[in-house]
Amino acid sequence: MFYLPGFDPREPEVYWGLFRREARLTASRRGAAITVGDPVRSADGLDLAWSVQSRGVNTRYVLLRWEDIVGARFPQSGWARLRGVPTLLWRLWRSGYAAALHREGWRFSTVIFGVHLIYLALVGLSLALAGGLVALAPDALRPWSLLTVPPLAYAILAGLMRVTRGKPLYVSHLVDDTAFTHAYAAGAAPEMAPRLDAFAARIRAAEGEADEVVVVGHSSSSFLGIEVLDRVLARDPGFGTRGTPVTFVSIGSVIPWLGLDPAAQGFRDALLRFGRARQIGWIDVRAPWDWLSIHAQNPLAACALTPPDPERPAVLGVMINDLITGSDVRRRQWNLFQMHFQLLMASQSVGGFDYLDLMTGPEPVHDLIARGRENGLREGPDGDADP
Repeated sequence: MFYLPGFDPREPEVYWGLFRREARLTASRRGAAITVGDPVRSADGLDLAWSVQSRGVNTRYVLLRWEDIVGARFPQSGWARLRGVPTLLWRLWRSGYAAALHREGWRFSTVIFGVHLIYLALVGLSLALAGGLVALAPDALRPWSLLTVPPLAYAILAGLMRVTRGKPLYVSHLVDDTAFTHAYAAGAAPEMAPRLDAFAARIRAAEGEADEVVVVGHSSSSFLGIEVLDRVLARDPGFGTRGTPVTFVSIGSVIPWLGLDPAAQGFRDALLRFGRARQIGWIDVRAPWDWLSIHAQNPLAACALTPPDPERPAVLGVMINDLITGSDVRRRQWNLFQMHFQLLMASQSVGGFDYLDLMTGPEPVHDLIARGRENGLREGPDGDADP
């Protein structure tokens, strides 16, 4: 199992801790012993791997690391945001991207652009507070004190961004994540190409060493995972045809976030090639209650492409009550990041979808494709997904 995390600067051991904790919960609720080994970083530092034993199955879980790249871009400097946010918003509005994203995923669009409006409001508030403080200065100092407004406003804005960095707003995180996504779309994130090439080599080398190979792309890695597998196929067109089933699992997907950007032609080409690559299975795990994912329709159609195979990807729909109880839903529903990660956590339902059970259980992941087609989501009249 190869896991690609989203835009997250945290050390990879955080994910190991989450996996181990949730595996214990899954084991206790489903009566199946799950043993999670200690994490080991590779010599080149590109992955963190641990072993899992459950019900006669041995799994090597490999987290492919790019948190150092995230850490170099989040948090951005205050000056970078002040310059970058208006420029990016203007480009996205002028190109028609903002309207297209709203049509495809209005919840996601509301969160992303809403956070940017909050950021601009914080800039205005910082200027107002700085101006108000300067107005308290003696009249004799007034001409000179006006010069202090910009640096004072900058300092106030820095404090406000620190306060709103975490829940429930996550302003700096989502603003910087958006900046990275569109920089990547425009080819302005050159540090990613060597990393994706290295990931592709890791995944390609695993073929033939196990009963199956599974690549999981969560959040931003829903599109990075496709880029990685497209690189594998470019170097080895026979990958996935030599007896080892290979499956890509997109979970908490935001593929149209990148794919609708007019600058992302390279990614759309990769997405279309991957859409044709039937030797690699594709399961899209969808959660209509997750405001930080986009899930209304086929990811290729959502990116204005004609899907070469209408049954690809297979869809596995998960309702929130499959994972957590009513009281927990009420307690967590406005913590957007908590809900975005909920698909990676143990299910409180004995029979509902459970990521830990999927990753460690005896049923091969590639066998779920047929089931996903049978139990997929239906599109409701408003374009949202129904159970």
